[in-house]
Amino acid sequence: MMNDIQRISWFILGTAFLLVTAYFFPWKDIQWGQMTMEPVRTLTVTGSAESKEKNQIAKFSAGMSAVNGDREAAVKEVNTKIEAITKVVKEFGIKDEDIITQSMSIYQMQDMVYEDGRQRQKPGQWSVSNNIEVTLRDIDRANTLADLLSKSGATNVWGPNFQLDRSNKSADALTEAAVADAKTKAEAMAKSAGATLGRVMSVTESMTSGGIVYPMAMRDGIGGGGGGASLEPGTSNVSKSVTVIWELK
Repeated sequence: MMNDIQRISWFILGTAFLLVTAYFFPWKDIQWGQMTMEPVRTLTVTGSAESKEKNQIAKFSAGMSAVNGDREAAVKEVNTKIEAITKVVKEFGIKDEDIITQSMSIYQMQDMVYEDGRQRQKPGQWSVSNNIEVTLRDIDRANTLADLLSKSGATNVWGPNFQLDRSNKSADALTEAAVADAKTKAEAMAKSAGATLGRVMSVTESMTSGGIVYPMAMRDGIGGGGGGASLEPGTSNVSKSVTVIWELK
């Protein structure tokens, strides 16, 4: 019992000593330092690069439309013709993955009629259309495919739209050139401000290119007898820009 009382007494004395010491300790004389959050200085620069590339693919659009008072008959007519066009295109050598349905529509037209001296609408015939897009990767055969599509029975054909192949890796060189252009500009700007470039914080890029579209209705020699006019794939202007944000030191 006596030992317990002694332990409690020593504990109370020790606690009191610590409290007194803490109270009289010269805390204000200690240099604790100061922590501040300095904003990160950044520099945003846009770089660009351009080139002319020979077009590598040609896209065509072929469609079929029909109007009929019977909805199912109109749908069947269009589907039958599209299946026939697709078969011809595949026999030409186009792969399945290069044939996609571009658009399809089914709607009932409205006719304006007069009854009892008043104008009103009443359901009319059904209009059905279906269009497919065909990608030709051997552009030397563009003229042949154009003739084939124009004679396929399609009610509307557009193409060829010569353009670059997006799966081609040639655009990587443009990216490198655009980044190098941005870095050259950034280094000059940083130097003029008495700073140096630090780490790259972000990079965003964009790319644009243009192609040529030939509507079939405007091309002489297509759809009739004999050979059509020669088609030249030409080139596309390709430009790539990157926006880079650097940390400034």
